[in-house]
Amino acid sequence: MKPPSYPAQSTWYQATSDAASIPPHIAEQALEWLVELQDAEVSPEVVAAWRQWRAAHPDHERAWRRIESVQGRLQPLATPATAGIARAALMPTASRTRRHALKAVAVLLVAGGVTWRAREPSGWRAWTADYRTGVGERRKVVLSDGTTLMLNTASAVDILFDATERRVRLLAGEILITTAPDREPVPRPFLVETAFGTARALGTQYVMRHHAHGTGVAVYTGAVEIRPRDNPARKLVLQSGYSASYTAQTITVPEVASRAGMAWAEGFIVARSMRLGDFIAELGRYSRKTLSCDPALRDVLVSGSFPVDDVGKVLDTLGTTLNVRQQTVSRFWGGDEIRLVPPGAPTTR
Repeated sequence: MKPPSYPAQSTWYQATSDAASIPPHIAEQALEWLVELQDAEVSPEVVAAWRQWRAAHPDHERAWRRIESVQGRLQPLATPATAGIARAALMPTASRTRRHALKAVAVLLVAGGVTWRAREPSGWRAWTADYRTGVGERRKVVLSDGTTLMLNTASAVDILFDATERRVRLLAGEILITTAPDREPVPRPFLVETAFGTARALGTQYVMRHHAHGTGVAVYTGAVEIRPRDNPARKLVLQSGYSASYTAQTITVPEVASRAGMAWAEGFIVARSMRLGDFIAELGRYSRKTLSCDPALRDVLVSGSFPVDDVGKVLDTLGTTLNVRQQTVSRFWGGDEIRLVPPGAPTTR
């Protein structure tokens, strides 16, 4: 893909002309380090890891220098010991949380017309979301109307309530929604919006999951009306016990929804004769390390209830019950991949 063309009048671009080709995922990592170094106390281990990351690849160093050079505003972060000074420069007095810090940074990063794109179109919005979770985290949020949201791993939402509607934007990941009756004199509709359309709750408990190419909905109580963004006339009322997916144009034929689809809210993946390849892909959502399995094992069937809070234990259990072993591969960019392989597979370094 051709790198984006930045406007010549941007002072940021002129100061860092070599940064235009920095991969978006490296840009995200640099921003993560920026926020990490804004903590009140930065441990020597964090500083060492940050320095190791910078030295691991030329793009990492270029990405960090790009942050440092934004109109000189972020220069104090060149030395982690001055993180307190940097934090004061980045945030107004009343906004000292990590989320507000990130919003302040995002404003700087788009100054002068330059945008550092994340891996998905919703990437920046997810970073500055009202509520978000990291990999492996879950979070319960009670909204002002009494509605409960449970955010699954790596999820993000914005809340937009006004006098006419209750709207939630699902920017990334997966949520379990348990709606509450609206206490306003004229009840406001409850809508969940994604990049592909909206889902209106009709007295409901349901799960919505954002994918790169569509949104999945599974209804467990009540009903949900789905409207694709570019084809709202093709709406569908999805009844309790059914699931469907939709894109901006179409909706799939409803299927029976398994209650196992909401087991993650209790901290489990429930598998019933699930292909190991699919299971590992699902488990990988909760792991900071990349998970995979040998092609020869992908069609092995897995059944059971597995805790998502202890991925290592799950992998050990699979090794015992399926007679497979784990193979760890260290990638040059610093990440590890854990691969399930047959017992006799050659060792990979």
